[in-house]
Amino acid sequence: MTKIHPTAIIDPTAVIAPSAEIGAYCVVGARVSIGEDCVLRPHSQVVQMTRMGRGNTVHAFAVIGGDPQDLKYHGEPTWLEIGDDNQVREYCSIHRGTGNGGGLTRIGSHNLFMACTHIAHDSIVGNHVILANNVMLAGHVHIEDYANVGGAVGIHHFARIGFCSFVAGMSRCPKDVPPFMLLEGNPASVRGYNHVGMSRLGMNESELDAAKECYKRLFRTLGGSVGEKVAGLRADFAGSAVVARICDAIAQEGGGRNGRVLEVRRSDDKRAPRTL
Repeated sequence: MTKIHPTAIIDPTAVIAPSAEIGAYCVVGARVSIGEDCVLRPHSQVVQMTRMGRGNTVHAFAVIGGDPQDLKYHGEPTWLEIGDDNQVREYCSIHRGTGNGGGLTRIGSHNLFMACTHIAHDSIVGNHVILANNVMLAGHVHIEDYANVGGAVGIHHFARIGFCSFVAGMSRCPKDVPPFMLLEGNPASVRGYNHVGMSRLGMNESELDAAKECYKRLFRTLGGSVGEKVAGLRADFAGSAVVARICDAIAQEGGGRNGRVLEVRRSDDKRAPRTL
């Protein structure tokens, strides 16, 4: 039987699984679906038009499924989709998509979003991602699986954070972050490869060595174009999935705008003139 505290406010269009738990003073809005074994801690909100899988926990004062903070949004129906077994800690905010950006913000499974993180409209977050306290994602950001982002990091809109990458706290990310790399600074730059993260994923020594060689050739060695370095790595490590993933990301970034491959998808409409 669903456990719903008598002070909770539940919209009649909401669908709540029998094993879910809704705490005191929660608000569950229109067209919300909450899956099995989900828990909404007291004072949390699922505003509207959100589909949530099973086993998610939303902590106090988190607000998910709210309207996007985008002047191009004019109330069109858009959605937030959340997978399974995510932890959304205190004061987090996750906003729905915009009509101009595809209409969907999507969160995968097994993620930890620490207190006060913000995930903006039309962003896509993969699986097993950690966002530490006060991480700020602008709109249309993509974060790939197993990425780890340190506290108070700001990520530019349309940036892509690569698979198993690590961004150190207090960094600013105006460009894409390559897979398996470790970045720090303002603006963030590559400082090494993510040896710890790769080891935790069970990657072997040859894969670690391949990532290290990519780091050395792409980000430490002077001379030669990026294209030449990528071609050399592909030739020397033809059977390496790690090298292929890194080289693909670097090549794609080169075809993007301002260091962000996703920027080519941008299709902003002209804003209507303001009236005073």
